[in-house]
Amino acid sequence: MESSDQDRFQIRLKAPRKTSDTKSKAFVSQVLKAVSKSGARASGAAGARPASTFGRGRVAAGMAGRGLGANARRVIVKSRFVVLKRAGANAVSAHLRYIERDGVTRDGEKGQAYGAETDAADLKAFEERGRGDRHQFRFIVSPDDAADLEDLKGFTRQLMQRMQTDLETPLDWVAVDHWDTDNPHTHVVLRGRVGSERQGRDLVIAPDYMAQGMRMRASEIATEWLGPRTELEMRQSLQREVVQQRFTSLDRQLLRQASMEVVDLSRSAGAGLDGQRQSVLRARLQCLESMALSSRIDANRWRLMPDMERTLMAMGERGDILRTIHRAMKGEQRELVTSAPDNLHVVGRIAGKGLHDELNDRPYLVIDGMDGRAHYLKLPAGTDISELPVGGIVEAKPQARGRTVDVSILAASREGIYRPHAHRDQLEHAGARDAQATVDVHVRRLEALRRAGVVERVAEGVWSVPQNFIQPAKQVDAQRASGLSIELRSHLPIERQITAMGATWLDRGLVTSSAPNVGAGFGGQVSEALQRRMEFLRSEGLAQQHGARVVLARNLLGTLRDRDLALAGKALQAQTGKVWRPVADGHAVAGTYRQSVQLVSGRFAMLDDGLGFSLVPWTPVMETRLGQQLSAVIRGGSVTWNVGRIRGLSV
Repeated sequence: MESSDQDRFQIRLKAPRKTSDTKSKAFVSQVLKAVSKSGARASGAAGARPASTFGRGRVAAGMAGRGLGANARRVIVKSRFVVLKRAGANAVSAHLRYIERDGVTRDGEKGQAYGAETDAADLKAFEERGRGDRHQFRFIVSPDDAADLEDLKGFTRQLMQRMQTDLETPLDWVAVDHWDTDNPHTHVVLRGRVGSERQGRDLVIAPDYMAQGMRMRASEIATEWLGPRTELEMRQSLQREVVQQRFTSLDRQLLRQASMEVVDLSRSAGAGLDGQRQSVLRARLQCLESMALSSRIDANRWRLMPDMERTLMAMGERGDILRTIHRAMKGEQRELVTSAPDNLHVVGRIAGKGLHDELNDRPYLVIDGMDGRAHYLKLPAGTDISELPVGGIVEAKPQARGRTVDVSILAASREGIYRPHAHRDQLEHAGARDAQATVDVHVRRLEALRRAGVVERVAEGVWSVPQNFIQPAKQVDAQRASGLSIELRSHLPIERQITAMGATWLDRGLVTSSAPNVGAGFGGQVSEALQRRMEFLRSEGLAQQHGARVVLARNLLGTLRDRDLALAGKALQAQTGKVWRPVADGHAVAGTYRQSVQLVSGRFAMLDDGLGFSLVPWTPVMETRLGQQLSAVIRGGSVTWNVGRIRGLSV
């Protein structure tokens, strides 16, 4: 039977699909990684990957390090490209504050930023110059022999000078040397714009130069300064790697040499290994065998475990965490918790803080908990820990799950479909003040959930919302955050709270009887501090002994807070020459928000009405209102803020 032309199969071309698919990229990355491990090389004359086709330093990336041999000094360079709009308004200042923090010098003092021409760089001026930049570069330069270099400033300046030559443009940068770790290193912050104010242009650095050119230049300088590594140094370096419980260069060599996860040392000649390195690899394989990460097949062959690299990296990270906890606890014996469970709820003092991932600004806290354990907590990248003082009291607990906006989306949906215009009409009918702004919040949330695959946009302005979407939405939020909420309960260590004139965390524990009585570690210290605080309150007439019981004065917290405010108010009155006006409960107060002051009872905002001032409880949202006219009403220690003298938008 003959078929007509209309039944024939025809190909209809459509527009190409997006090439930015994350799954495709992930698959390609896995393939390239596997090829790299196998030792295969790209086709071409040089057998290397194609050179960069854009950015400054393309030629220099290929030339750098050509004269270096296997005995060259090694330098690790970690680089990060930061888009400033995505990083946030305070990301640059927070990073600069961190790298110049206390305790990073050889003597444990505050770090000092420097530049090409000065040993005392002005970080505020540097931040101001880069305020309009699109991006910024951040580097961590860590020579293996940093301790022998001694002059890290001179080393960094020479490296940046060679970078200027390679990139063919002057560079605006600041750097801080850190000596507070086992490996001294330097943080370099480089502006992403070059040229004059009017004729400036974005600084684009070739990927090849970022990946290896800068590292090769640093290795050249280190080798020039200290000379090539001797055979003894190289042998000792390899011997140290044999027993390390982390991923080493020996492990990388084994993965490259492995075929189908089997390493055959009998073919050492073909692999280009000398007898010494073969002996070191054999010793490393025996060490991996003791860690159950490899198994011996015969005298010359070992099988590597599939998850060897991931396991060794996790072991190395855990070792770093343990050293950090021990350093923070300063010899105090505690049970150590290196990974916080999802349901963690602990109250304790901050024993240490810093960056778990210095390059990506992901901080950590070491909390000496009242449960007698020391907890290492990783926080989300960009979290500002400058307001969390070491010694202060914090509470860490699971983040509140679920969002009100998700419940509202579900309520506004009809038969599983959310339409913004219908929701806006519904809000306007209910008398909402700004219905469009509310709808915009819902749309932004839906767009975020759509990118996470929780909801689907079926048409422009129309979303398909499953009835059970709230639970997946909670999981998305949990994955993006650390799962922990950190709340500062007191900026004072408990030793200073014992005799402090103000409403302290210890007092709140006495009043509510919420402080657990734990007899070990920090919990035992708190129990002792509560007893001593009680004795202090008795001496101040704020507590009475009745037999075996101690009765606290009525409205203890309010009385202590008033005394704290009176001391602070009189001190500020002497400084400013303006009259301090106490605020009565339930009364309104208005003025210009001038500053915030940290007292024993908490942080308070200073409202200046021109002739006098008042102190009212501070909230974080107020900081954006500095210099504005505000009004507030205090009721029982809580405060309601408004923009303007009498009426306005509530904050």
